[in-house]
Amino acid sequence: MVEPINLNKARKARAKAEAKARAGQNRALFGVGKAEKMVSKLDAERARRALDQAKRED
Repeated sequence: MVEPINLNKARKARAKAEAKARAGQNRALFGVGKAEKMVSKLDAERARRALDQAKRED
């Protein structure tokens, strides 16, 4: 005989699995951390300053 299942637990487990999958997709799309953003910003600023210093005045 088949064991009965609790439908509430099954629904919650399915919702949790879907949320976990959605979170994984969002991490792939928007997953740049604060530290990585800061490093990128500092690198861009450093490159901008180097370019400004290399400009020739007319």
